[in-house]
Amino acid sequence: MVDAFQQVDLSTCDLEPIHIIGRIQSFGWLLSFSSDWIINHASLNCVDLFGVDAVEMFGRAATDFIAPSALHDIRTRLQILGSPDSVERIFSVELLDDGRCFDIALHASGQSFILEIEPSDTGRRRDYVNYVRPMIDRMRTSKTTEQLCASAARHLRALTGFDRVMIYRFEPNGAGEVIAESLNGSVDSFHGLHFPASDIPAQARRLYSRNILRIISDVDDPTVAVVPYTSPRGEPLDLSMSGLRAVSPIHIEYLRNMGVKASMSVSIMRRGKLWGLMACHHYSPLRLSYSVRTAAELFGEFFSYLLDQRESDYSFEKRNQSMRLHDEIMARVAGGDSLLGAFHDFADSIGKVIPFDGILGWVDGQFMAQGSTPTQVQFEALARFLNTAGASTVWSTESIASVHEPARAFSESAAGLLALPVSRTPRDYIVLFRREHHREVHWAGNPEKAIELGPNGARLTPRKSFDLWKEERRGFSRPWTADEISAAESLRVTLLEVVLRLADAANLEREQANKQQDMLIAELNHRVRNILNLIRGLVMQSKDGAETIDHFAEIIGSRIHALARAHDQVTQTDWSPSSLYNLIRTETDAYASESADRVTIDGPDAMIAPGAFTTLALVIHEMMTNSCKYGALSDSRGSIAINVSHGDDQSLEIDWRETGGPTVKTPTRRGFGSTIIERTIPHELGGSAVVDYPPDGLRATFLIPGEHIAAYDTPMPSAHEALATVPEVRESAPELFSATALIVEDNVIIAMEAEDVLRDLGFDDCEIVGSVKTARALIASEDVSFAMLDVNLGKETSEEVAELLHGRGVPFIFASGYGDRSFTTGRFEGVPVITKPYTERDIRAAIARLRRD
Repeated sequence: MVDAFQQVDLSTCDLEPIHIIGRIQSFGWLLSFSSDWIINHASLNCVDLFGVDAVEMFGRAATDFIAPSALHDIRTRLQILGSPDSVERIFSVELLDDGRCFDIALHASGQSFILEIEPSDTGRRRDYVNYVRPMIDRMRTSKTTEQLCASAARHLRALTGFDRVMIYRFEPNGAGEVIAESLNGSVDSFHGLHFPASDIPAQARRLYSRNILRIISDVDDPTVAVVPYTSPRGEPLDLSMSGLRAVSPIHIEYLRNMGVKASMSVSIMRRGKLWGLMACHHYSPLRLSYSVRTAAELFGEFFSYLLDQRESDYSFEKRNQSMRLHDEIMARVAGGDSLLGAFHDFADSIGKVIPFDGILGWVDGQFMAQGSTPTQVQFEALARFLNTAGASTVWSTESIASVHEPARAFSESAAGLLALPVSRTPRDYIVLFRREHHREVHWAGNPEKAIELGPNGARLTPRKSFDLWKEERRGFSRPWTADEISAAESLRVTLLEVVLRLADAANLEREQANKQQDMLIAELNHRVRNILNLIRGLVMQSKDGAETIDHFAEIIGSRIHALARAHDQVTQTDWSPSSLYNLIRTETDAYASESADRVTIDGPDAMIAPGAFTTLALVIHEMMTNSCKYGALSDSRGSIAINVSHGDDQSLEIDWRETGGPTVKTPTRRGFGSTIIERTIPHELGGSAVVDYPPDGLRATFLIPGEHIAAYDTPMPSAHEALATVPEVRESAPELFSATALIVEDNVIIAMEAEDVLRDLGFDDCEIVGSVKTARALIASEDVSFAMLDVNLGKETSEEVAELLHGRGVPFIFASGYGDRSFTTGRFEGVPVITKPYTERDIRAAIARLRRD
């Protein structure tokens, strides 16, 4: 193709040409044509585009070899092109009507259009774009920017197959840092390394801002010159948005110096600016289909959105903190204190929003300091400097000594400052200081020798060394972030408002605070009186049933403890409705912990309103203690069955049944405990209570009106029940965890989900493969102690892998999306099968069953 192309000079042709560029990377072709041609002309000139000699193509109509349907699709996509930087794509187009399919990309370049053509994937076709959504869903759960970037690197490597995927963040000075990384395990890590600004020049960054995805499939690919290099109108052809165009030979040399054979970058944009890159490296040639690249580009755009959302949320929270700080400071000075009079109070408040090591106030010539700061004499000289450097706005630096020479005397204790003027004249300040932050910056090579002059005169050549180079930074503090500076500006306005606040407004606020305090005291007094009256009633009513002073103390103590436990449950939920199940379990644990397995609860859990909860707690307490003293739990054979149900009006019915205990007799007298059981719910809650005493066991039914029930919920298992139903597999089968856990799954999202579950269960080393061939290779090369096999792997099954593991005595389980259990007969009979979608509990149960069998 190159020879044929070089023999033809299209600039000498009289035809109004499609502008021919030729094959730029070895797997595709790139054409350019004027905007008139696609509408009015049918002639097409091309260079070895489909195996046809270039000279033979001159003068032939496009319809002679391009299918009419393909021309129609091309014209349609050109019609809907949006912005100058937009690219339209057409996948699997029969360009020649001969069964061969091509992927096409279209974009505008000035007054011309660029058409890029690549052969479509052959064999099994996957819709990789559909992988992006579940990846993004998983990434949404990341709590911080660091976690989000680490997750993005991992998912992009899973999607593309690169050896290394890095998240590279640009710093304000143009240098960059690798803040997250995902590796295949056999390549060196670059995580934490810094790269000088000269590695990615300004013009390259402008290109990254326009063209989101750039790929180099093979650094040794031959390239073809652009002939002619101008557009049909004589203007230099802009190939900025081309995906196939060759890259700078300097960049190719840079990659070769790193040992990289293929690379890809996906730009990370935030608010229209280049925030960083997803940089991908591979140590052998790697060609990605257009569908995979499109999915990667879409993934990058969604990631940029999530990143912006996460950092915007962080900035929003900082703004909210600033607003809360404003309110807190205003409240502190509402009593009329001066700015320095409340200095220590609001210094603590400021530290919650803007971390600092020292703070000082300089107001009306008065000096007050807290923490690590300069002395008063040292600051007086610094204040004169601030009067010129930051007189009317917030001013910050991470190295005071670099702009104010005398500051070297205190740079260890106060290296950086953030100054807030708090008066209209440049004299009064609140200043925050940070200590020297001595640290090492790890560079990928010496940043001072990043570029050298080459042998060809003034042509720059990229650096050859990427060995670790350490830079020691002294005299600098941790930098002040943009969000902290913004918060400081809000704080400055607040402090000015404090200075100018009117005294009558402060008095009004103090008066309102006093009224509120009086209301709180009155409410507290009311509640204390109610509690005292309740305890007095318990004491008076309990004395008749007591045989001795000790017995009386025991009765009173247990009833008060029951009230306290109920109060604890209500307060732990911030005085919101509380669980009936938890109430019964709490009383059981308090008085019948050794018989807890003989107390069963069935039915929905009722969430009891706080006002009714303590009342019901006394009733349950009396029922449980009576059962332990006289009823079913007083010996080792009896049991209690509690059935919970609700009526159509949301009323709650509790059916209490005791069986297997001593013979029951109807009591001949009614003590205070019986009174609580039979009368409390009807009197205080408007419900009913019925207690019967058949010889085989006590029966009681309690009805609580629906107004006291907030909701009904599915009961949570108790700690005892949860432990019984979800075994700890690592303790029961430590041999499973002794080596590698193999996951055979052709869907990368499901595979990664399974990996997370197995790691949570305790598997330290997990390997994911998607085919029988790679599974066999891994089993042959590594020690596998457990495997999880997807039954259906696209066009093959995992039966061969199962036979290999069975022969080696390696335990495994099956996973199926079709409920297919054909492997569970014959030699695989008894192998556990879990059905998709499965949970951690399903996997844990399958492993436990595997060990039992």
